[in-house]
Amino acid sequence: MTPGSERTPAKARRASGELLSGAVAIAAILLFVGTGSSVLSATLAYYFEGGEPADRTIVIALLLNVALILIGWRRHHYLSEEISLRTAAEERAQLLASRDPLTGFLNRRSMAEEGAALLSRGTKRGKATALLLLDLDHFKSVNDMHGHTVGDALLRAVAEEMTHILPQSALIARFGGDEFACAMLFDPEHPGTVDRIADRLVSRMAQPFTVEGIGCHISCSLGLARSDFGCPSIDALMRSADIAMYSAKKSGRNRFAWFDRSMERELEARNELENGLRSAIPRQEIVPYFEQQIDLATMRLQGFEVLARWEHPTRGLISPEEFIPVAEETGMIAELSMSIMRQAFASARDWDSSISLAVNISPWQLRDAWLAQKIIKLLTETRFPAERLEVEITESALFDNMALAQSIIGSLKNQGIRLALDDFGTGYSSLAHLRALPFDRIKIDRSFIVSMSENPDSAAIVTAITKLGESLNLPVTAEGIEDEAVAARLLAMGCSKGQGWHFGKPLSMTGARRLLAEKRLLTAAPNPDQPPVRVATNQRLAG
Repeated sequence: MTPGSERTPAKARRASGELLSGAVAIAAILLFVGTGSSVLSATLAYYFEGGEPADRTIVIALLLNVALILIGWRRHHYLSEEISLRTAAEERAQLLASRDPLTGFLNRRSMAEEGAALLSRGTKRGKATALLLLDLDHFKSVNDMHGHTVGDALLRAVAEEMTHILPQSALIARFGGDEFACAMLFDPEHPGTVDRIADRLVSRMAQPFTVEGIGCHISCSLGLARSDFGCPSIDALMRSADIAMYSAKKSGRNRFAWFDRSMERELEARNELENGLRSAIPRQEIVPYFEQQIDLATMRLQGFEVLARWEHPTRGLISPEEFIPVAEETGMIAELSMSIMRQAFASARDWDSSISLAVNISPWQLRDAWLAQKIIKLLTETRFPAERLEVEITESALFDNMALAQSIIGSLKNQGIRLALDDFGTGYSSLAHLRALPFDRIKIDRSFIVSMSENPDSAAIVTAITKLGESLNLPVTAEGIEDEAVAARLLAMGCSKGQGWHFGKPLSMTGARRLLAEKRLLTAAPNPDQPPVRVATNQRLAG
């Protein structure tokens, strides 16, 4: 039901009240005319013709009638005001129920109702309906940094720009947060009209906004769907546009994408992967694999980097590139990481004391103030020596909250755990991080190592990093070594440790034990009855 198509309850009550008041007023006036004329004629006859005075009963009736008229008028005035106030309140409530109070746009429910009507009108006129779903990129950062007042002002500014760009006949809605939608009719033979509007929206959102005197930089990911391509209902349009928007965001943001069926299949595969992860982690289907870390000078095995592999019961071995992003998006990365570490620590505790383990910490995990305590607890429970553990942290993980990162890293260092700055050279403030945090090692990003033979710039970067490590007395590890020539060149540059497929592919727990047995680097298994390794409580851990 569209607004105004039927009388609202308040309007019906007002009409009913006015009808009743009108009927009472007419009756009172008729009574006043009847009694008044009788009293007036009798009074005139009494004074001028010597007749009988007016009947006292009629006079009293006239006075009562006058009083009734006065009371009725006041009552009518009061009821009219009350009904007007109630009507206004109900209309405001109806407006709030159908509109977003911040921008004045439609809300999700109203968009569904009016969008369905628009779709029906378009079908009758031979027009197609396009639905645009727009999600602001980096809006949360603005909100967190400058507060909700600036965030709300930014949303209003975005709404104003959308109003200028979109056609006047379009339906515009805010679905909550930083998500907007628009439905419009267009000629199905000329979809370029919608393309141009989408392109203008994306271009404008990428330009700076100034709100409350603050410059804000955002962008948007925009998904589009059209009714004549398998979306016969407004719900189907919304779902398809949402899938397209997710695809635009996944493809790098600051762009728009039309929906197609391949996106839906990709999303279904992703959801299947997510559901599989939820059961695979507790069942320990995701297991540690171990990549060798070699001393480039002596070619001796010094340790392993712990990698994750999914041993799927039907699909076989699944690469971490497939499931790690899903784990991070869904928040399962912390549980997955702890499971991998627990398995790796338990497997490696009877290895030779010269063999270290390196584990990666994701940016998402570094937001957890209790991360250090959780790692220490795992070491205690698995009886794995803290001094044999090296925690690798990427530069990008340090950007969100440097103070918290310093607290976590300090807590780990206090237990004897070593720290490595991973993917060095890909961040924006590497030197600042090296000064602010007590790292024990630098790891050069594999992208520089893989391309250094063909790309002089990559070779120059690797040379600069190794010299920096030497000047700071920080050993350097190179990832991605794939042949002997690269390994020799890195050694000549001053790189102390290397890893990559040149030294062998990552090994399963069984494969790692077989390799260590061949090298006689396995010790007697620890006695399970021995007390656990005592780990000092770190009072500096953030609460």
